[in-house]
Order: sequence, then structure tokens, then C-alpha cells
Amino acid sequence: MARSSEKALSTLSRWRKAQTEGDIGRPKKRPYLAELCNDLSDAEKWRKEIIDEVSNLVLLIQNAGLGEYKIRDMNDHINKLLREKRHWERRIIELGGPNHLKVNLSNLEGEEAPGTRNYKYFGAARELPGVKELFLKPEKGPARKTKAELLRYINCDYFGYRDEDDGQILKLEAAAEQDARRKALLEASS
Repeated sequence: MARSSEKALSTLSRWRKAQTEGDIGRPKKRPYLAELCNDLSDAEKWRKEIIDEVSNLVLLIQNAGLGEYKIRDMNDHINKLLREKRHWERRIIELGGPNHLKVNLSNLEGEEAPGTRNYKYFGAARELPGVKELFLKPEKGPARKTKAELLRYINCDYFGYRDEDDGQILKLEAAAEQDARRKALLEASS
């Protein structure tokens, strides 16, 4: 068994002591607003902490046996953390740090439903009732014909240019014309 003086000289002991001394005066809890942080290294640390939380929650939300309400709450919490992460990334840019917004890492398999901006569904949340329907693509009905396809079958018969060729219409017109003359003569004589 090592003596206390030997333990104090070990590398792990010295590293731990440096860590505790370096953390003096730094906040242990993440600020509510990113704008309250004025140190770039702290902002990077809080951003990394949020990423760790999100990855742990995404791992947990894969379990469909958690129950609908728990899954919905976890999905809401993940989206809230992603929104907070964007705030920290903007703050890091303001403090002169790297632009993490340009680097689009994988979305951790979160999918945005059509019509929902910046709200993603993760893991088992995609299979919830009401959410599943958002991802279904609408079934297409029969294909509509284009104008060119419709005009292809239109000919003189459609416009009635050859109606007089068969002779039936001429007989009907002659009968209608005689009736109209008879009515006109009767009206004129009365």
C-alpha cells in the first residue's frame, strides 16, 4: 500500500488538483440564457454538455416500450435542447469562436415532418399515433393527362364540321325551318 505522500505525487492526483483549482470561480450550472456567458471556453463547454444530453436522450427514446407520454416528453425535451444548442452556437460566434452552425453533423436520425419547421421526431416518436401519418406520402391518383394528350384526339368531328355529311342533320334542319316559317306566318297574320 502506498503512503499518503506517494499518493499525492501521482499524476492522477496532480491532474485532479489542477482541475479543481481551475474550476474555482466558474459556474457549475449552465446559464439559462446563452447571452449571460461571456467566456468562449465556457460557451463551448455548455454546448458540448447539451450535445451529450441530446445524444443520451436519443439513445433512450429508441425504446418503444416507454409509453406514449414519456416518448412525447422526451422528444419535446430533445427539440428544446437542440434549440438551446443553436443559441449557444450563435453566442460562440459572437464571442469570436468557430462557426458550428455551418457544420451540419448528422441529425441523429431525427426527421422533420412536412410543415413542421425545426421540430424533429426521434426514434420511437416517429411511430406514435398522429405522427406516423405526418410522414406518409399522399397517394397519387390516376395520372392527369397533359394538354397535348387531350388535344391529340380532337378533330373536325369534335367541332361539328362534318355533321352535314351524313344527311340526317339536313332533314332535321329542314323540318325545323318549316315549323319556324309556319309559326312566323301565323304570328304575322294574327
